[in-house]
Amino acid sequence: MKKWGISAQRLVPPMQGGALWGWLGPIAVALFGGILRFVRLSEPRAIVFDETYYLKDAYSLLRFGVERVTLGDSKNPEADHRLMAGNLDIFKHCPNTTDCASFVAHPPLGKWMIGLGEWLFGVNPFGWRFAAAVVGTLSILILARLARRMTRSTMLGCLGGLLLSLDGLHLVLSRTALLDIFLMFWVLAGFACLVVDRDWSRQRLADWYDNSPLTPTGPPLGLRPWRIAAGLCLGAACAVKWSGVFFLVAFAVMSLLWDMGARRAVGLRNPYSGAFTKDVPSGLAALGLVPALTFVASWAGWFVTAGGYGRNWDQATSSGPLFFVVDSVRSWLKYQVQVLGYHTGLHDYHPYMSDPWTWPALFRPVSFFYPTDLPPSACGADKCSQAVLGVGTPALWYAAMLALLGLIAWYVATRDWRAGAVLLTFAAGWLPWFYYAIADQRTMYLFYMIPVVPFMVLALVLVAGLVIGKESAPPARRAVGAAVVGAFTLIVLINFWWLYPVLVAETLTQAQWWARMLTRAWVVPAPK
Repeated sequence: MKKWGISAQRLVPPMQGGALWGWLGPIAVALFGGILRFVRLSEPRAIVFDETYYLKDAYSLLRFGVERVTLGDSKNPEADHRLMAGNLDIFKHCPNTTDCASFVAHPPLGKWMIGLGEWLFGVNPFGWRFAAAVVGTLSILILARLARRMTRSTMLGCLGGLLLSLDGLHLVLSRTALLDIFLMFWVLAGFACLVVDRDWSRQRLADWYDNSPLTPTGPPLGLRPWRIAAGLCLGAACAVKWSGVFFLVAFAVMSLLWDMGARRAVGLRNPYSGAFTKDVPSGLAALGLVPALTFVASWAGWFVTAGGYGRNWDQATSSGPLFFVVDSVRSWLKYQVQVLGYHTGLHDYHPYMSDPWTWPALFRPVSFFYPTDLPPSACGADKCSQAVLGVGTPALWYAAMLALLGLIAWYVATRDWRAGAVLLTFAAGWLPWFYYAIADQRTMYLFYMIPVVPFMVLALVLVAGLVIGKESAPPARRAVGAAVVGAFTLIVLINFWWLYPVLVAETLTQAQWWARMLTRAWVVPAPK
């Protein structure tokens, strides 16, 4: 006879709706978002904003395995001009390959992903933006499936995917060869894997309770493939940008707390000692060792070639295989220290830089592209504009901030794990930048928020579920709630539609462009 009462449904609530629609709905939403991201992907036919760094680094990785110095400089971007003319001879020619090694501020994985598109479609705007559009589209599918799993509702899952597809910042970064969209993708994928692992491990505990003799600490759960997958994804996030480590640490703590909660929910007498003795060791391997190995593996091109920055290849290869390994590791660690020092010392002024506490208000977006030489014939007016403005959809962002405040109250009142997970992730992706702004006065931009945008959407989805109510609620109550959520979604859609031309470089009259600027702070500096 069982000593502690628990049901599998309490540990793993059943999913509403059929499995078929659980896939068809999210896929349909992702296809809609994919159309928005792939149509006119090669426009503007120019190198926009920081694409100038990453598309060339990606091409260098394809050719040499490491990043190399290109022709020209910021005042004379000869390599950019050659690329736009179809000339791929963009690298400096050095008698010694190490003389052409380029110091790069970010790990290589995101640039390898950009390079995949260049390998498939050529070093052209479509090619270097292809991978960003793919992961942007896939992130919509992942979020829809994740929101469905967290809410047990296919409708709410599809709502989450739709809202993410309608965010302006997500759209712009999905159509631009920058690294941040890849960071967002791997963070979201890692979180989704941990949510699946949460269900998987709780199901294992429920099965143990039903079929095995009970013990005070509970069973070891064995190999947890979804937590290992989360470690791979979070290691990949760090291998795109160092800021991925904020999420790695937060998610490791979150996963341990979930394990404690599961063992407590099943009724174990010693749930915390059970979690520390049976879950922590495997957790350290999955969320410590696996991410570290993934990060190091992303530098394979640097390790196996001679032309990387700080490589010391000649010295390393001259004294035998043991010294080669030791010197390679020493040189690599020294390089990582230099990279971290570069980031903490980045103070250069930029007209579109902003402080992190202003980001949720969309105070200062980033102008990715704004040519000043458009002829009047381009739009049939005296002055024409063509812009790519890196900004979120205001209706979505402002509502998300209210939703996050609502989640704080909800979590305090109920300790709901979903509210806690979303709040923790938002804090991990936003609050660390406060330190760099205050203590280091680092140069930062609004698009650093992109990793937490899916979690802002999750906050909206969770609040939407509260507004609509449970299935057991009166039909009239649910109808009113559904109408409110539907009206909000329509407002976001209209707001996104209004901004769309200045997100994807459609040609407008300057009056039409100005009408879409929420405040003058959106125009820094003002167009001439």
